[in-house]
Amino acid sequence: MKTTKKNKSLSDFNQIKSIIQNDAEEVDLLIRKNLHSDVMLISKVSEYIINSGGKRIRPLIVLLAARALNYEKEEHIIAAAIIEFIHTATLLHDDVVDDSKKRRGQETANTVFGNQASVLIGDFLYSRAFQMMVTLDNMNVMGVLANATNMIATGEVMQLTNVFDASITEEQYFEVIYRKTSCLFEAGCHVSAILANCDHENDVSMMIEYGKNLGTAFQIIDDAMDYMASEEEIGKNLGDDLSEGKPTLPIIHAINMSEGDEKKMLQSAIERGDINKLEAIQNIILKTGAIEYTTKKAVDFSNKAIASLSNLKKSIYKEALISIAQFSADRNS
Repeated sequence: MKTTKKNKSLSDFNQIKSIIQNDAEEVDLLIRKNLHSDVMLISKVSEYIINSGGKRIRPLIVLLAARALNYEKEEHIIAAAIIEFIHTATLLHDDVVDDSKKRRGQETANTVFGNQASVLIGDFLYSRAFQMMVTLDNMNVMGVLANATNMIATGEVMQLTNVFDASITEEQYFEVIYRKTSCLFEAGCHVSAILANCDHENDVSMMIEYGKNLGTAFQIIDDAMDYMASEEEIGKNLGDDLSEGKPTLPIIHAINMSEGDEKKMLQSAIERGDINKLEAIQNIILKTGAIEYTTKKAVDFSNKAIASLSNLKKSIYKEALISIAQFSADRNS
């Protein structure tokens, strides 16, 4: 399968992050400052979240997009931290809804501290994000972020209504991942364009398209890894999506391409959230070419993200955005 050639000067994620290291450190400091609370449990759970790892790719995109658009002030630091707070809040709530036990190779916050604490700390993070939005004093930014937050919530509900349903189509799947994942990437890039005072509509559209397509590629690969990667690679239990009855692209395609008993096995697995036959299901997914199909879709969206930047002025920040899009479809980079 053909993929876009990687940028040799930016061969791994750490090199990309080093380009924007000072900004990234400022974001980390701001996150820690705004996670502090005089309520001990909030600080305790927050510290656990900070130490649980993660590449913070969403705030990184905000920083790189702003600098690629020649933004020279500091408000993108606040915007990046807001995006990370919204994302982390959704993770806390997701893990409760899905009864997840592991994330990024560690026990989830709800496993360690309980569901009640996780939900309430998630609420704290959402409210803190909106407090920080107010400090930006920019109604356009607030509108984008408020709409994205609401869109994520509708995506969560939409996914909930789709679980244990083996008849979900690709179109329905893509609508869910846009709302749940892509729209926050999109919002981060959109906010960067607003802060940079892009006065040409095409410049704003360019960043919106980049974020949307990048987020889609990122989520598609996540969903493929749930069936084929090792638990060490994905940082959670293999087959979690299946056990939760989530019809993601690999199994949707496998159902569409299979027949007879194999098709019934896949449908039953989704409808029951049954992973007892996970190895057999993985074999059917391989047999139907579902992983190749899914990966090709991710590459297509990655290439769309890259193509959207064609008119962006050349810079090391543009190169970094391109490299991240390439890595999103090749997570083992």
